[in-house]
Amino acid sequence: MNLLIINGPNLNMLGVREPSVYGNQPFEVSLKKLRQLYPEHVIEYYHSNIEGEIIDTLQKAGLLYDAVILNAGGYTHTSVAIADAIRAIRIPVVEVHISNLSTRESFRHTSLISPAVTGLIMGFGMDGYRLAIESLLKKLS
Repeated sequence: MNLLIINGPNLNMLGVREPSVYGNQPFEVSLKKLRQLYPEHVIEYYHSNIEGEIIDTLQKAGLLYDAVILNAGGYTHTSVAIADAIRAIRIPVVEVHISNLSTRESFRHTSLISPAVTGLIMGFGMDGYRLAIESLLKKLS
């Protein structure tokens, strides 16, 4: 499987930003572990704080990858455009959130992208990315 993980705004601050919610390690630590767990698969990573760049990357991913794991960060709750980009591509997209959005502030309870994705994993910390890979492997086999 050729997989792209896309992380949105402020996820470049993992390990620094609210460690009680997001943990104390940068994403690159988890990415290294994922690549070690799944050496037979290509796992690439992209991060942007810019909505349009995430949309451009999703559109390109639809042509280059077998699947996408997307943590859209704060754009989860605001971006119709990212949802439309997901609908425009023909590969599975799994939405991942490190925290359980349902237990946080009320504005985080609504995801505008959830109706467009293949599946949603939230609340399992960084292990959510591994769970997303496992689900995609089953779906694509």
